[in-house]
Amino acid sequence: MEDSQELQWRNYTEVTEFILQGFLDFQEFQVLLFAVILVVYGATIVGNSLIIAVIRACSTLHTPMYFFLQNLSFLELCYTSVTVPKMLADIMMDSRSISYLGCLVQMYSFALSGSAECLLLTAMAYDRYVAICHPLHYFLTMSKSVCVGLVAGSWLSGIIVALIQAMLMVRLRFCQSNTIDHFFCDIVPLIKLACGDTSVNQLELLVVIVFVGVIPFMLILVSYVRIIFTILTMSSAKGRCKVFSTCSSHLMVVSLFFGSSCAMYLGNASTLALGRRSNKFLSLLYAVVTPMLNPVIYSLRNKEVKGALKSILSRLEHGSRP
Repeated sequence: MEDSQELQWRNYTEVTEFILQGFLDFQEFQVLLFAVILVVYGATIVGNSLIIAVIRACSTLHTPMYFFLQNLSFLELCYTSVTVPKMLADIMMDSRSISYLGCLVQMYSFALSGSAECLLLTAMAYDRYVAICHPLHYFLTMSKSVCVGLVAGSWLSGIIVALIQAMLMVRLRFCQSNTIDHFFCDIVPLIKLACGDTSVNQLELLVVIVFVGVIPFMLILVSYVRIIFTILTMSSAKGRCKVFSTCSSHLMVVSLFFGSSCAMYLGNASTLALGRRSNKFLSLLYAVVTPMLNPVIYSLRNKEVKGALKSILSRLEHGSRP
């Protein structure tokens, strides 16, 4: 009896790899799916890298708002590169296995990037609030040390959240099946596969959703309510349009990111019922599509970024002429 229990214990703890089921439900569209994801990923890399390069090259963009935007673009590069290369390889080579350690690293990196982005978007909303509601104190309030501290705090909070999730995941044992009905190692499907008591993991996930998702989103809403009231009190219609234009890009990015991620995690945190097609597409939206849209939104709706890009291209064109 004791030998049987010991053997069962070993089987539970010696998981060496997981199988990512990915998009097997859409087997007939694998080639199209690969092409679309590859194009989106390429656009994400090029777009966000271009924003970072333009901001670094143009001295007129060395302001707190663009400092945050530069860090957001870098974070998007990290965020999307955690999942997409492995996803493309799985579709291309039909090799869907990932090692236990690799799965934990992917989960940790994704949680770190996602948590940091939530808090960085909140810092960007605070920056817009100070700029519009308290313009005379803007550069005093948003000093370089404050901006660096907000960015560093976002990254540090992401590291702490991801580390706690990884430590709690390590204590779980996996049995019966090692097939993850998802296209990357996320915390929800991993909890679903685990044997035994997962209540601590579920509680931690709910706490993270509240403190990294719900509370930052509420702070962003409060900031924009104050901003809207300030805009409405402006006497100049031209001034109102200009101020609203500077905020609309950030508001669109916030809506995309928080809308898709909150729908995903709030819908699954209690039931842990991942595997439906709608949930996979929600994951695809916030993990792949949203990072591509951010640079598009900011560049197309921001005259300063477009002007700086045109200036750089003009200098390169004139410099290349004999």
